[in-house]
Amino acid sequence: MEIRLFNHCYYLLPLFIFLLSTLPLTISIGINYGQVADNLRDPKDVLPLLRSINVTKVKLYDTNPKILKAFAHTGIEFTVGLPDKYITDLANSTSSAIHWLKSNIIPYLPGTNITSITVGNEVLTGKDAANVDSLLPAMESLHTALHKLHLDGRISVTTPYSLDILDSSYPPSSSTFKPDVKPYMAKILPFMWKTKSPFLINAYPYFAYKSDPTGVKIDYVLFESTDSGVVDSTTNLKYDNMLFAQVDAVRAAIVSVLGKKKGGELEVRVSETGWPSKGDVDEKGATKENARKYNGNLMKLVDKEKKGTPMAPHVALEVYIFAVFNENLKPGPTSERNYGLFKPDGTPAYDFGLKLLKKNSTDSLNNSRLTGVGNLTSPTPSPAPTPSLDLNRTSSAHKVSNCFGSLIELVVPAILLVVLSPSW
Repeated sequence: MEIRLFNHCYYLLPLFIFLLSTLPLTISIGINYGQVADNLRDPKDVLPLLRSINVTKVKLYDTNPKILKAFAHTGIEFTVGLPDKYITDLANSTSSAIHWLKSNIIPYLPGTNITSITVGNEVLTGKDAANVDSLLPAMESLHTALHKLHLDGRISVTTPYSLDILDSSYPPSSSTFKPDVKPYMAKILPFMWKTKSPFLINAYPYFAYKSDPTGVKIDYVLFESTDSGVVDSTTNLKYDNMLFAQVDAVRAAIVSVLGKKKGGELEVRVSETGWPSKGDVDEKGATKENARKYNGNLMKLVDKEKKGTPMAPHVALEVYIFAVFNENLKPGPTSERNYGLFKPDGTPAYDFGLKLLKKNSTDSLNNSRLTGVGNLTSPTPSPAPTPSLDLNRTSSAHKVSNCFGSLIELVVPAILLVVLSPSW
């Protein structure tokens, strides 16, 4: 591109930059797609719901064929689960791992964008001793199988943990793993660092508030703290919400095992978090209003603002909200069946800050959209301009068109470099 192109349009550059600065950030969020229910919508009808809130990442607890097929060629990134019952079978058996991959993963590639496999769920704090001992061998076996199938560069192997793995979480910088968990972490964490797998933590500030509603400030857990928050006396880092403090407590525990360099290189993701919109009488705080505040503020904080935690302020935190639907077959207290953003019929379980757009007469269900967290609708195409018989005006318009074309050729690659960079 020749510099002379700017001789007649350099004055448009400030305006073009200003227009770029007003464009909204690309917003995305992860979500858990639970299926413990007998009244859920067909997966094909779920896709527009997730797109309406700009979900770009989905986490499953299995490899449901109907879901994986329905989401093929959508670009949505999937984390799928190997259920607990298969852990001991895969431990120390690469052939079993290859068979599982050929049956549950490979049939959906490359159409469905599967990028990670979780081995079990909260295994280390579970009651199955055989699974606890088999967790790392199963992860290693699955990774070896992926390598043999030339998929290890595309799909990572990890496992989610509950916050119960921590011996203490306050102050965050002093956090460590429980004595009975640490020997396992001493072996699992080096594997995860070597394979560049993310560390998944299921973190629910709701449980902390539920157990001590008088001692835990509701604004602190709902991302609405207006006071000084909580200050880590060791690092002097200030926390204005509990979730970020929990995540940094996990980071500190990892560093206590791997060391500062390797521990700092291991990505921490929140694989589950959420707030119930309904609960039993003794479930303090389980209301639609609190659910709206928690999930709405969380989406804004980690997605739109792409804010990191105090320990890693420049690393955008990847979060998966729990869950898509209220699941009517989940056992336990009422809250367990009311974590969904949507009811099984596809209507919002509560107002979480998004409003339905008016339905265009040419739209179908698959093109329905919501606004409030990113603008996902395509603009109506402008009518083609009427050709001008004024040759001078045509020439001027052509020059202006060249100006914008030249600027776009320069700016768009720069934007792509930023968006596609690891830190974005």
